[in-house]
Amino acid sequence: MVKISRYVTYKEAVKSQQAERLGIDNTPNEEQLKNMRFIGENIFDKVRLFVGGILFVSSFFRCRLLNMAIGGSKSSQHCEGLAIDIDADVYQSNGKTNKDIFFFILRNLEFDQLIWEFGDNNQPAWVHVSARPDGRNRKQVLRAKRVGMRTVYVPFEQAA
Repeated sequence: MVKISRYVTYKEAVKSQQAERLGIDNTPNEEQLKNMRFIGENIFDKVRLFVGGILFVSSFFRCRLLNMAIGGSKSSQHCEGLAIDIDADVYQSNGKTNKDIFFFILRNLEFDQLIWEFGDNNQPAWVHVSARPDGRNRKQVLRAKRVGMRTVYVPFEQAA
């Protein structure tokens, strides 16, 4: 089994039902793969140790074509291998919730963007986190909300 990091396999890092359905090759290049290893080791593995159980990777790498097909942001860091979406709900991760993961990352890890993805005021539906290997992280903390058919991102402290 090929691994991106201790707790992330290559297969789960590039898996996409949409890519499979549309016949899109979601294979990262060497630079993207290097970035994915950085995110795996510096974000996911640390969150996984905090949780002490299995976590679901709902989205990691997305090639530009796949990102466009799913309506992702044109500047999505997923396309660079620098962002990961984590969901604790799928495996009932040792009693830890997406909210627990969000605040663990906020208080303990170096990140570029941390997004409370949808959900409600008590619990995000999943957590998006990105980081930059060059250390130029913005420490941007946002909340994703739907406004009509659009997704808008607001500063987290103003999200409630």
